[in-house]
Amino acid sequence: MELKDIQNLIKFVAKSGASEVKLEMDDVKITIKTGSEEKGETTILQQIPMGAHQVAQPHAPIAQQPTAHTPVQPVETAPANNEEENSKYITVKSPIIGTFYRKPAPDKPAFVEVGDSIGKGDVLCVIEAMKLFNEIESEVSGKIVKVLVDDSSPVEFDQPLFLVDPS
Repeated sequence: MELKDIQNLIKFVAKSGASEVKLEMDDVKITIKTGSEEKGETTILQQIPMGAHQVAQPHAPIAQQPTAHTPVQPVETAPANNEEENSKYITVKSPIIGTFYRKPAPDKPAFVEVGDSIGKGDVLCVIEAMKLFNEIESEVSGKIVKVLVDDSSPVEFDQPLFLVDPS
């Protein structure tokens, strides 16, 4: 089973609302568990060759694992009233795991800036996954209120990218 197949399976499980899926094939065993409802997290358990005597251990999501070239940044806690303000906005989330880019090329302008009006189908950014650049299109019309991710940053599946004011 290839990585792309596993990513598609993760997307399917996340959208289906299932709490746990186990898949056993010839030499691979995969278990995908979704986290608590309030967090909406998905945990991927280790692939284990059949016949091996190991216990599956949950892994951190791929984009959150620190590497030698990715500095770990502290998470800022937002005040409660900020959450109330943001509740009137639509959150555009990442459909895949990869690297977030605001521009089509380093020498080109960003797809969208804060304050820009967008329509359904407008390209908001690209996410690179496995050397493929995937254009992320808007599913809503409105105005960009906030960009939640820095350019060239790793993103996870379902991570918030933009806040859009639909009014």
